[in-house]
Amino acid sequence: MEDCCSAESERMEAWLDDHLEFTHSYFIRKASREMVNAWFAERVHSMQPSASKENPLQQRAHQSSTDYTILPPTLNFLDNRCPSPATVPSPAPGTPTRKISASEFDRPLRPIVVKDSEGSLTFLSDADRETVPLRGSVMGEGGVSGAGSGSGVDCCARLLELVKDVSSHLDVTALCHKIFLHINELIAADRYSLFLVGEDSSNRKFLVSRLFDVAEGSTLEESSSSCIRLEWNKGIVGHVAATGQPLNIKNAYEDPRFNAEVDLITGYKTQSILCLPIKNHRDEVVGVAQAINKKCGEDSAFSEQDEKDFSAYLAFSGIVLHNAQLYETSQLENRRNQVLLDLASLIFEEQQCLEVLLRKIAGTILSFMQAQACTVFIADDDSMNSFSSVFHMEYEELREVLDAPKRDCDVSQINYMYAQYVKNTMQPLNIADVTKDQRFPWTRENPHHTSNQIKSLLCTPIRNGKKDTVIGVCQLVNKMDEAPGTVKAFNRNDEQFLEAFAIFCGLGIQNTQMYETVERAMAKQEVTLEVLSYHASAAEEESRELQVTAVSTVPSAQSLRLLDFSFSDFDLSDTETTQATIRMFVDLNLVQNFQMKYTSLCQWVLSVKKNYRKNVAYHNWRHAFNTAQSMFTLLKSGRLQNNLSDLEVLALMIATLSHDLDHRGVNNSYIQRSDHPLAQLYCHSTMEHHHFDQCLMILNSSGNQILSGLSLDEYKTTLKMVERAILATDLALYMKRRGEFFELTKNSQFVWEDEDHRDLLRSMLMTACDISAITKPWPVQKRIAELVATEFFEQGDKERRELNIEPTDLMNREKRDKIPSMQVSFIDAICTQLYETLAGMSEYCSPLLEGCQENRQHWKHLAEECEKGLVNGLL
Repeated sequence: MEDCCSAESERMEAWLDDHLEFTHSYFIRKASREMVNAWFAERVHSMQPSASKENPLQQRAHQSSTDYTILPPTLNFLDNRCPSPATVPSPAPGTPTRKISASEFDRPLRPIVVKDSEGSLTFLSDADRETVPLRGSVMGEGGVSGAGSGSGVDCCARLLELVKDVSSHLDVTALCHKIFLHINELIAADRYSLFLVGEDSSNRKFLVSRLFDVAEGSTLEESSSSCIRLEWNKGIVGHVAATGQPLNIKNAYEDPRFNAEVDLITGYKTQSILCLPIKNHRDEVVGVAQAINKKCGEDSAFSEQDEKDFSAYLAFSGIVLHNAQLYETSQLENRRNQVLLDLASLIFEEQQCLEVLLRKIAGTILSFMQAQACTVFIADDDSMNSFSSVFHMEYEELREVLDAPKRDCDVSQINYMYAQYVKNTMQPLNIADVTKDQRFPWTRENPHHTSNQIKSLLCTPIRNGKKDTVIGVCQLVNKMDEAPGTVKAFNRNDEQFLEAFAIFCGLGIQNTQMYETVERAMAKQEVTLEVLSYHASAAEEESRELQVTAVSTVPSAQSLRLLDFSFSDFDLSDTETTQATIRMFVDLNLVQNFQMKYTSLCQWVLSVKKNYRKNVAYHNWRHAFNTAQSMFTLLKSGRLQNNLSDLEVLALMIATLSHDLDHRGVNNSYIQRSDHPLAQLYCHSTMEHHHFDQCLMILNSSGNQILSGLSLDEYKTTLKMVERAILATDLALYMKRRGEFFELTKNSQFVWEDEDHRDLLRSMLMTACDISAITKPWPVQKRIAELVATEFFEQGDKERRELNIEPTDLMNREKRDKIPSMQVSFIDAICTQLYETLAGMSEYCSPLLEGCQENRQHWKHLAEECEKGLVNGLL
């Protein structure tokens, strides 16, 4: 069966080969778009170098227009053979001078920056994607007919071969030369020219030749050796471009648009002209092709068939040419983006000195924009109508070494008015001729002012990162023309580049200003810390006295009753509290184990004492000392020291003494609500973080370095434990973590070897010691409660006076009769379960629980009397 089908296919193919006319006709009528695409895909190949022999291009002027300009190849904006980004040399780090000019991109590329829906500048464009409409069959639009030298089928085959030959080209110049070769094969004329439509940055159209007056045998290099620019809608070529209609002129001298002077100059006789538009898929004219003097036609005229063949080929060529131009545009935009990235990287190399940064900005802009002078104005934050600094650079200074001293400039000669106008309006300003601009009268009022040396001016605002504030203004004057000594106006392309570059300048200037601000702040902080360290440290005489006492006559722990859970400091003097602190460190073997110097220990203890505020009723040195004594008792009398490492014991003792350093007599809530600067530093546990920072400052101060005997790892570990221990005194954190601790001990799941469990225990020990006043004998507990109430009432008074809010009952002086009941609630909610758990871990800690329970009974009784009106609060 397969053999039968194969034989039938062979016979059908043979018949089609014998009837080519039918085959071509059938293909044209029945072939789908997919079939045509597949046919092209199999035959697409890259262009091979032309084998034509060299033939000098006859130099003659053009017959089509009286207004034209011959451009050197280096200035032809359409002849930018864009290298890949990898081959674009980056500027040297030390100099802003570039070998590239903004004029290279003076064509209608997509805008560099656009405004978003909120009116802010952005590099992201929301332009709609271009949709490509399908065009009708070129052959069905009066293309190639059966008339002519060959059959219609032969013409179609030849045309398809020609289209196939150019379909894969992306280089516009090479493509134009290939089109010229094909046109010559189709219509056999004596001379050919091909013009492409161009637009400047102001969207004014013109025509630029890619092939001009070339003859058969011209090479690619000869064909593109020079470029001629023609005005739109002038001459024969301009008319065809503007109207989109072909012109077949049998006698050029009879057409009024023809310029006969050209033939007189060159001696060449122009007889006939065939000029057709080249259109893209949107039916827009993208170029014009022109043939002169038919070689073998009657009277050297082009026939109707020549016009049809020419038109059919150009219909395909227009699409291919449009694709090549899109590719060229994308390459140019890529190169433009690379330039902006290079400029940005050059700016961001310098972030430390504003003057050096401004020099780089001015030098880079001058080199790229080709202006005579650049001035950067830095806005003054304290004044709306002045600038804090001005940097000015002339184009001649680009030759100087970048690091050389800035040339003196008389800033009084600089016109600030334009910059002030731009700063106030926050909009760019482009003036082609300042002497003719009626918006600014100061030039006419003062004709001898140096601002009269300004011809053209471009000024744009420099915004900050948020884009809502102008932090500077960049001003360019006198754009230099190619001709020496001449000045021209800045165009839209210059505006776009300066506007985009100003965004990078704004970020660079803002970053540099922030860096300088931070540097000044760090310097101030260093001085402040030095002053604070001096004043925070204890006086040398006081330290020497304590050292002498510590060595000889420090009382024992027993004589000071430091081992008793019922200890009270009320009978001790300040000197005795410092001596007792030294005794606790000695008896815990911390001095011996960590090679502490007595001088450093004494200095540190006195410095800690000094950094507690004396005007605070409760959270002062005495509270810190009592907290440390409670920890000492838990470790010694509660027999927990054997379960903790020496580093843990050291960290706990440092933390207890330091846990309320620089307490202001107010809680975290007050700090947050009063917008205190401390609230801006920490998002939670505000005062606890501040206490730890003060602890670090003292430990690092000269003479107070009691941890100098530790290794680096021991030092880091100790500080970490100190930090966590101090933060644990925030009752809000205690309430979050205590459930886990209670659950572990209740279920006998506490593991001493587990570091997380040990950290949890240290946190609970800190809270137990911090609130241990609730476990003291009733007279002591009642007296301490009065101190706490005094401090709380003072905060409540501040809240009324400064925050204009009604304080809570705990802080309300008018609700002092509720103190006993609140104490009962405090014991039930915070204290009892904690002390029960510690007593469960070690029976030797049970005095804490017993003292707490006894005090609860006293507070309960006092609360009942308050309810009966027998007493008022603590009285």
